[in-house]
Order: sequence, then structure tokens, then C-alpha cells
Amino acid sequence: MRFANATLADGSRHDVEVADGRITALPAASGRPAAGDDIDLGGALLLPPLVDGHIHLDKTLLGLPWVPNQSVGNRVADRIEAERRVRAARTVPESETGANLVRQVVARGTLHMRSHVDIDSQLGLRNLHEILKVRERFAGLVTIQIVAFPQSGILRSPGTAELLDAAIAEGADLLGGLDPVGIDGDLDGHLDALFAIATRRGVGIDLHLHDGGEGGIAQMVAIAERTRAAGLAGKVAISHAFALGSVPLDRAARTADLLAEAGIAIMSHGPGGATIPPLTLLHEHGVRVFGGSDNIRDAWSPFGNGDMLERAMMIGYRASFRHDAELAFALDMVTNAAASVLGVAPYGIVPGGPADFVVVEAETVAEAVAARPTRKLVVKAGRVVARDGVLVP
Repeated sequence: MRFANATLADGSRHDVEVADGRITALPAASGRPAAGDDIDLGGALLLPPLVDGHIHLDKTLLGLPWVPNQSVGNRVADRIEAERRVRAARTVPESETGANLVRQVVARGTLHMRSHVDIDSQLGLRNLHEILKVRERFAGLVTIQIVAFPQSGILRSPGTAELLDAAIAEGADLLGGLDPVGIDGDLDGHLDALFAIATRRGVGIDLHLHDGGEGGIAQMVAIAERTRAAGLAGKVAISHAFALGSVPLDRAARTADLLAEAGIAIMSHGPGGATIPPLTLLHEHGVRVFGGSDNIRDAWSPFGNGDMLERAMMIGYRASFRHDAELAFALDMVTNAAASVLGVAPYGIVPGGPADFVVVEAETVAEAVAARPTRKLVVKAGRVVARDGVLVP
């Protein structure tokens, strides 16, 4: 099979030859008319599959009647309590709403994701089991990496550490954490629990850190020290990392050096109401920076649709990106960089790699980020799985 007349990110024009779900060759565009099963892309831009490095499949209310936001404050703790009320009123299982979200994001070109799933003393492993159903259901369409996430904290929710350990045994891929000081009030106690499980189970960590200022920086330094001591370089990420955007740039630069040395990645979703880390500074200091959508139509936020091209635009907008190279960097955060952090390999539009790609009507990568065109085609293993933003039955 041949996808003819495609434009690659560097502007060159190629045919994409596919067999047995893989790209067999990328010859220069021949100009030959499409024949048989061939598809003529007419010069449209080919992107590698989009990657959502931070999503909450178990939280979404997508497909349900509108639920007004019930938080009465802006603190993380206020939102946790508001979510408890919404969760208690649910009558539809998380596997159903999670499936709604997976279908929506795949139609927009996301074929790999990392989902944080709530684990606490009230929920137990229920949400994990529901999202494991979603992962199995869509196994041939999208890869779903699961983080066991202690949304209510670890120390303030007795029994959660044991549940996190059990979650890894039952299919979660990584451990999550949440504001060791801001939520649990005990930096060492929180990190002791996480790194003990991670070391014993041989898994990575992706920790939410909303705490800002020097207090947040101090927690990052402690995480970097623990990561080096545990030999977990390349297996730890800090999501949000708002503190990096709330301290002077020289302090952020020194912290970036520590993070890079420890092999810690930073996830940003281009937050609307919080400080954004200095993304280009982090990248220049050797930190892997990747993107995610975070909350989508849930008790935390009424916004979000899982479109990672739109998310790249939002990241660029918050970071004041204006030049083409900066917009390409924003796209890299939701493609190559995110794939690297998630360990997706092989990845990219290369001979021998999987025939997974996204087709958009744009002349350049920068235009694709700025305009966020409807996905003309989404291709998985050489098969068209979505067309014009709609899944193919």
C-alpha cells in the first residue's frame, strides 16, 4: 500500500510505502496517480502520532449531562473535596466515560497516552480496574500507560501506600505522587513511601507538584536527590512544576541543571491560571520537557477536548512562542519528547517504524500548531482509523 504525495516536517515530498503495518520505504514522491489501495494525500503534511503525556481518563465526565464545577476555592485541597462530591453522585462507570474520551482523542490523532488514575482509601483500586478495562478494549488502537495516582495524598489517606503497591501488582505502570508538602505536609514521609515502592517494584514515578515558590523548588531538589540515589534516572517526571515559573530565572536555571543531572522530565499542559515553567530554558539546560492535556471535562475543569495539536498551541500561547522554531518545539512536546518520556519505541515516520501517522492540511509544522486543522486522516499500523476528525467504524 502507498500513501502518495505526502509532505514531511522538513518540507520534502515523499510517498509512504506500507506493508504489514510498518513503513517499508519513504521514496521521493513519484507523482504516479494512486492505484488500487493507494491513497493520494495531495501534498498534505504528515505528523507522527500525537502523544498525551498527562491525562486523567478516570476523571472525565465526557458523554454525561453537564455537571457544573462545584469547587468553592482555588486550592488543590478544595478541588479534591469538590471532586469527592461529584464522584459520589456518579451513576456511570469510569470505564464508559473513559472510553468516550479515548474515542475522541484517537479521532484527533493521539495514539499514545499516560493516564493518571486515582487510588485512595475510599476508592481502593476501583478506578484502576475500570481504566484497565479501557486499556484492554482499545489495545489495538492506542497505548495507555497507567500511573497509580494518590489524589488524596498518601499520609493523610491511611492505607494508600499499600494500595499503590497493589496497583502496580495489578497492572499500573508507574507510581504517582501529589504535593508532598502542600497536601501531605511531610516531604520525607511522602517521598520515602513512593521511592520505596518504586525501587522494590522496578517502576518509574510521575509526581504532581503544584506547590510554588522556593517551597516547590526545595521539593524538586529533594526529588532529584532521591532519584539519583535510587538509580531512577530517566524514569521520573514532575508534572506541572509551577514553582519553576514563580522564581527568578537564575534560580530556575540552577534547578534545571539538577533536574537534568538526575534525568527528571517536566510535564506542562500550558496552564491557564498558574505560572508556566520556562520551557525553553529547561530544554536548553538538558531537561526533557513534554506536554499533556491534564483535566478534560471533569470536576476540576469544564475545559479540554484532548486535541494535542490544540494543546501544543495553548502551550505556545502561554509561553509567548511566536516563531516557527518555537511552534515546532511546542509540537515536539506532544510528539517526540512525550514519546521519549513514555518510552514509546520505535516512534516516528521512518522506514522500518510503525505505519502510525496523522495527516493534516498544513504547509508547515508551525502552521499545523497555529491553525489546528481537523485531522484529515489518522493512520494506525497502515490502516485509516479516523477520517476528517471522526473514527472510522
